[in-house]
Amino acid sequence: MKIALIGASGFVGKAIARELLDRGHSVTAISRHPHAKDFWGASGDIVSVRGDVFNVDEMAGLLKGHDAVVSAYNPGWTNPEIYADSMRGSKAIQEAVKKSGVRRLIVIGGAGSLYIKPGVQLVDTPQFPAEYKAGATAARDYLDVIRKEKDLDWTFFSPAILMNHDTAGVRRGQYRLGLENPVFDEKGQSVLSVEDLAVAIVDELEHPKHIKQRFTAGY
Repeated sequence: MKIALIGASGFVGKAIARELLDRGHSVTAISRHPHAKDFWGASGDIVSVRGDVFNVDEMAGLLKGHDAVVSAYNPGWTNPEIYADSMRGSKAIQEAVKKSGVRRLIVIGGAGSLYIKPGVQLVDTPQFPAEYKAGATAARDYLDVIRKEKDLDWTFFSPAILMNHDTAGVRRGQYRLGLENPVFDEKGQSVLSVEDLAVAIVDELEHPKHIKQRFTAGY
């Protein structure tokens, strides 16, 4: 497939790009500030381009002709306007995908919108880290927006709660799936490496199971 990957130079975006290339897909890597070194050592069909997610017409032109769009867009955790920019950027990407004629969109959101008990989302718990709250709240609120989308074959992915150093560089190629609640392991942790997050995303592209749904994954 020919995949347009937004936010390709970020932590999650790079992992998804590598997984796509390893499986023989073609990647258009779209980022705010593309650098040649972002994909050094990557083998396969990849083109890195600059794109402004807030410019709907520009983005629509970049996305046109692809089989699917994967958005790993994040305006930056240190951005003081992260909530506003996340919402505006995500909505603009959604509009650009529709304008481009591409039907398939996968959005990488956050774990904060997962329900840890009935009626309680992770982002609203006292233990949720304050430094991530604005960005996580934006991802949660955007999920409410995209759930109303009728025209696109969208999927929203919430990662596991933890992607820590213990899982760095680990690609098991295996994971367990969930929908609205975190997937916990035998130790009671919700963990998934970024490499296996990428596996889950490319698996969903190749074998769609969550059209017009949110899903999550963990070990």
